[in-house]
Amino acid sequence: MQDGRIKDSDITASSQWYETTGPKYARSVCCQPPLVDLGQLTFLTVVGTQGRYARSSGKEYARAYRLAYSRDGALWRAWRNRQGNPVVEANSDAYNAVIKDLHPPIITQFVRIIPVTEVSAPVCMRVELYGCPWEDGLVSYSGAEGQVMGPPGHALASLNDSIYDGTQHRRLSGGLGQLTDGVIGQDDFLLTRQYQGWPGYDYLGWRNDSLSTLGHVEMEFMFQTQRNFTSMKVHSNNMFSRGVKIFSSVSCWFKSRPLGVWGAGPVVFHTVLDDRNPSARYVTVPLGGRSASALRCRFAFADVWMMFSEVCFLSATGPSTVPPAVSPTPVLIGCLVTIILLLVLIIFLILWCQFACKVLEKVGPAPAPAPVSQSGVSERQRAAGVLLLTASPCLLASSSPPLGSSPHPGGGADLPPVVLQRDRGSADPPRAPPRPPRHRYPPPPATGTPPPPPPQCFHSNAPHYAETDVVSLQGVTGSNMYAVPALTVDSLSRQDISATEVPRERLVFREKLGEGQFGEVHLCEGEGLPGGAVLVAVKQLRADATSQARNDFLKEIKIMSRLSDPNIIQLLCVCVASDPLCMVTEYMENGDLNMFLSQREIESTLTHANNIPSVSLSDLLHMSVQISSGMRYLASLNFVHRDLASRNCLLDRRLTIKIADFGMSRNLYSSDYYRIQGRAVLPIRWMAWESILLGKFTTASDVWAFGVTLWEVFTMCKEQPYSLLSDQQVIQNTGEFFRNQGRQVLLYAPPLCPPSLFKLMMCCWGRDADQRPSFEGLYRALRPHNTICGF
Repeated sequence: MQDGRIKDSDITASSQWYETTGPKYARSVCCQPPLVDLGQLTFLTVVGTQGRYARSSGKEYARAYRLAYSRDGALWRAWRNRQGNPVVEANSDAYNAVIKDLHPPIITQFVRIIPVTEVSAPVCMRVELYGCPWEDGLVSYSGAEGQVMGPPGHALASLNDSIYDGTQHRRLSGGLGQLTDGVIGQDDFLLTRQYQGWPGYDYLGWRNDSLSTLGHVEMEFMFQTQRNFTSMKVHSNNMFSRGVKIFSSVSCWFKSRPLGVWGAGPVVFHTVLDDRNPSARYVTVPLGGRSASALRCRFAFADVWMMFSEVCFLSATGPSTVPPAVSPTPVLIGCLVTIILLLVLIIFLILWCQFACKVLEKVGPAPAPAPVSQSGVSERQRAAGVLLLTASPCLLASSSPPLGSSPHPGGGADLPPVVLQRDRGSADPPRAPPRPPRHRYPPPPATGTPPPPPPQCFHSNAPHYAETDVVSLQGVTGSNMYAVPALTVDSLSRQDISATEVPRERLVFREKLGEGQFGEVHLCEGEGLPGGAVLVAVKQLRADATSQARNDFLKEIKIMSRLSDPNIIQLLCVCVASDPLCMVTEYMENGDLNMFLSQREIESTLTHANNIPSVSLSDLLHMSVQISSGMRYLASLNFVHRDLASRNCLLDRRLTIKIADFGMSRNLYSSDYYRIQGRAVLPIRWMAWESILLGKFTTASDVWAFGVTLWEVFTMCKEQPYSLLSDQQVIQNTGEFFRNQGRQVLLYAPPLCPPSLFKLMMCCWGRDADQRPSFEGLYRALRPHNTICGF
């Protein structure tokens, strides 16, 4: 309200005005609950309130309040928290502001704040609302009520929509609930991310043989305006061991007007069922740019149960983009040809597997395991100083090089024994827009299939140095900050900072982009900043940060101030003259590369005809060159990034890529990191084997991560690396790299990737670190691809 985005005319209330209650820094509304028009549908997550102190001449404040909201201005709903309580605790004095998170968040345009008092008394409230525009445009969904799993009287999981704000009587009607609250359900549907939630709380689920489903579940989605629908994303559980699978197919009908009739030609999509990976996942249903204001979708069961935790839509307002009718004869012929080719491929795979089994039989059984001591470590392993990976995820770093491996130049730092475990027990806050799906492209080769011969790679001339000579900073926002030579990050004070100091009054808060243990990242507007920046990203240290975190923050500023390259995020200025400490960096309008590519398709005649956001192969190659250029600059300074991935590559409006380190601070990418008990989290799917097993982070391990990032780019970020492997299997796979017996699982060649470029990726994943290419060599190798585009 203070910055004027909510106009005076959007706030109405019956109130009295006195000189002492006159607004000075914002607008005050006294005595009666205000009605606030947000101007558009908004995903409202936080409410801040404050009383009126007026230098002891007035002490009016509200100890509690209720919220009422409406999406159309006619039908009003009362907000309740996840435990059903409608009252929000507010202020205990007249001068301190109180910020309250809304669990669940509200999707609304109109909001009323209603003070709650025990006795009649004058009340003055200053109110601040925090949220973001609701881009989906969805105003309600309807369908069958969720059901209870388990025998009568012994419920195993209650799969109802507990926060639905419409009518619930055997059928959900006219409201929104858990499918739009931003909370992604876990792989095990019995676990919940919410405090005091019951088993199955995060999911809405139905049983196949119930009277309300009859082999399928039908849902209707109503939107505020007519939209052109690109795709629908449905987060589904796939815990097939309990009879739960993603839907087998879905048919979607479209209606242009709320009172119109459903179109005759539905969009039909058949999913690829997965009986090997029980992980919950997003399923993307392409909708072909069809124009409508309402959708009716019929989801067909693939097993006994079907469960959804989130549904979202990619769409845009505008004229209809319905594709022209297609003759059924060519489609039928194409389907028959595809089926024949699939049968031939299956026969070939069966013959190949039989051949591989015969080869393995000739090799003979593996040698018997060495005797194991009481500590669980064999004497042979103790002599080698390393514990090889078994079914247990316990890892032990070695002080001497592993047997059969060549020592890395400069050696490697030792890590104490740690236990890696997946962090599933914490109560995460509701997440903002869901992560794009990861399932489109073919799976990697089976574990038993012999890998392709290693490509002939050029040698790396980049410097490799021991981690004992490096200080690694865990950034205050939770991200892995750059690791740099120790001499550059001695103890610092504010006087050591050479970056430009600006008054913090020039920074106007817009929204929170991410947060970590001791800091936050905000989007702000700036005035008179270096470089003429208008929108900037601001890292701010929290007031409760430790002295070590403060020192690390100043070190991070000094490191960032040394970086000056077109493909590295730029530090613009700082606010360190007073608390809270802040650093101001560039803000990239197009967000991160992962989100940018996952929302686009490869350029084709179809994308042009239907106005689908797309990129060309030349664009992907140019992005790859820019990333290699930025990493070449970091390597020239002996900087080790340690978290290179598409989520840490940002794009401006001209699609210039700048490498940053914000990825870990965003809940959106929490699934890309693996939590280590009592320590930080690691992006294991991007890490070299020696980084996971031996704790060695060097330029060569950054090269490995660069190869994985290239793989992300040429899969259009539609899939997570090693998506068919669990986190434990990814760690076990690094043990196969260490043993070097040819049984490691490699990432497959993306369909869009030219063979010569995939050969370059294979070089980045070389077993021996000193045989991997340097970033200078990668940059020189990629530039001809970018300019010639011929393979």
